[in-house]
Amino acid sequence: MNVVVTGLGTTSPLGGDVASTWEAALAGRSGVRTLENDWAEKYGVPVTFAGQLVVQPSEVLSRPETKRMDPSAQMAIVAAREAWADAGFGEDGVDPDRLGSIVSSGIGGVWTMLNAWDTVRDRGAARVLPLTVPMLMPNSPTAYVSLEFKARAGSHSPVSACASGAEAIGMGFEMIQSGRADVVICGGTEAAIHPLPISSFAAMQALSKRNDDPQGASRPYDVSRDGFVMGEGSGVLILESEEHAKARGARVYANVLGVGMTADAHHIAAPEPNGAGQTKAMQLSLERAGLTTADVAHVNAHATSTPVGDMIEARGIRTLLGSHADQVLLSATKSMTGHLLGGAGALESVFTVKALETRQAPPTINVTEPDPELQVDLVRDTPRALPAGQIAAINNSFGFGGHNVALVFGA
Repeated sequence: MNVVVTGLGTTSPLGGDVASTWEAALAGRSGVRTLENDWAEKYGVPVTFAGQLVVQPSEVLSRPETKRMDPSAQMAIVAAREAWADAGFGEDGVDPDRLGSIVSSGIGGVWTMLNAWDTVRDRGAARVLPLTVPMLMPNSPTAYVSLEFKARAGSHSPVSACASGAEAIGMGFEMIQSGRADVVICGGTEAAIHPLPISSFAAMQALSKRNDDPQGASRPYDVSRDGFVMGEGSGVLILESEEHAKARGARVYANVLGVGMTADAHHIAAPEPNGAGQTKAMQLSLERAGLTTADVAHVNAHATSTPVGDMIEARGIRTLLGSHADQVLLSATKSMTGHLLGGAGALESVFTVKALETRQAPPTINVTEPDPELQVDLVRDTPRALPAGQIAAINNSFGFGGHNVALVFGA
């Protein structure tokens, strides 16, 4: 069964919707900036910048909605509403028994959990909000999306760290192919710009500490890269069986052609040094799609800007594609958005679909001296044109715990 993308939604460090986010990405603008808080002074937090939302959910949602949802769920609802409207469902909508919801978060309701602990510690247990547990659950975003759109075919939330959003899309693809649903609202969300996650990632030496140059801190494949930049936001796609989309005359952005999922089984945080699991995920995604490497024109890389991880993935892409890698355009969009953790694979799937639709590969910024080991054509500073005709693009997402997900889209 063929699966297509009929709707896109996002709220991100580049914009409050898909149009503004994509415009900023093509312009090579950074969404990273110094945080306006006293965390560094008060707690000694060593990193003082991140990729924050341009438009806060409180500017879009009602006060009752923001009061009962963790920020991660708020962001998911904003993106899901845009995607649903973009898909053009009329008043009849979709049969609820044929509609699914799969929206993931890598960390979940960290703000809710830690604020609740502050309340217990400072004001006593009796002052904890009754909705604390429903707000902090990692499945809260997908549950609220399911409630909003009456999705009864199934509501799921795979948690696989930074691969969560991509895994949700892969599961949505499989849910439609299996016949469980005609339409699935799927993607990822994350709201973890909080002193605890930032301090924890910094303690792992995972974050860039370029406090004096926030917009230049995320620099995938540059020889001076020193870690990733935290980001926040959500990306949501509406996946639909091709038959269902045609029956209602829907506009189709792209086809979802295949997904590959593997596990490194190597280390709780570090990727397997040879990148075998990552390469296998990409290979499986192409095999499932019935494609060869010659069909691939574009890769949106996981590329977080870490000294070790970037080149493991780059070598894996070269290994997979061989000499055809010379004809493939590589983009690393975290250079502009920062790393949305569980939302990253979803936002980058939005970018991948838009790249196919507009035939433009978005740029990678901040790369002044590419790593000499890089053997794939990196799109730097300005967009590059993708070929006409039928082409495919891969979106990679990898997460702590050794989770590897590769999605293949085609148009």
